[in-house]
Amino acid sequence: MLRDPKDLAFAVSALLGATVLADALGLFAASELWTAATDSTPGDVSALDLALALLTGTALLQLLLLVATGTVFIAWFHRLRLNAEVWAGDFQSRTPGWAVGGWFVPVAGLWIPRAIAADIWRASRPDPSAPDRRGEFLLLNGWWLVFVADVVLGRVAAWRLGRAETFEAHASATWWLLASGALDMAAAVLAILFVRRLTSMQHAKATGMISAAQ
Repeated sequence: MLRDPKDLAFAVSALLGATVLADALGLFAASELWTAATDSTPGDVSALDLALALLTGTALLQLLLLVATGTVFIAWFHRLRLNAEVWAGDFQSRTPGWAVGGWFVPVAGLWIPRAIAADIWRASRPDPSAPDRRGEFLLLNGWWLVFVADVVLGRVAAWRLGRAETFEAHASATWWLLASGALDMAAAVLAILFVRRLTSMQHAKATGMISAAQ
């Protein structure tokens, strides 16, 4: 049975939009850390402590949004995978359960969801058996590459900030935080476009099937 993904798609898009705003706040906090790390005099850590407190607060907000967005996104992703099973079950390389579990597999989680997304994409187009068109997966691949880069860079940034003890080390960590924040914003925007595109494909296909049946 087909399941309408539009409500989950709207919720995911809204949460991703909130993530972009939180990332903008995180960039501001990182810039404040840069200012404190480069302008403070030796022995005066008050500005640095204040900037770190602001950064911690924005990081907590981003973490809460990550959990909420990830939960709803995976629910949306699983619903689309179930629809793909109805249209082209033979073309799916993994069972619907992998649309949830694939995100949590160490290391392999960096490519399993992308493969599932490609299978869903093929099932959602008018002819699932048609050959892939040139550039057809440009949006999917662009989002996934930015997402993976963001995951890796975010961990490096957190590691460098956690080890920073001097003004110079905090200033150096700031560049990684700024790069990670910019990538996170880009990944969120591309994810919104991907969610809207794939949801639209499934809606159009389901509507076409209903019209043909009538």
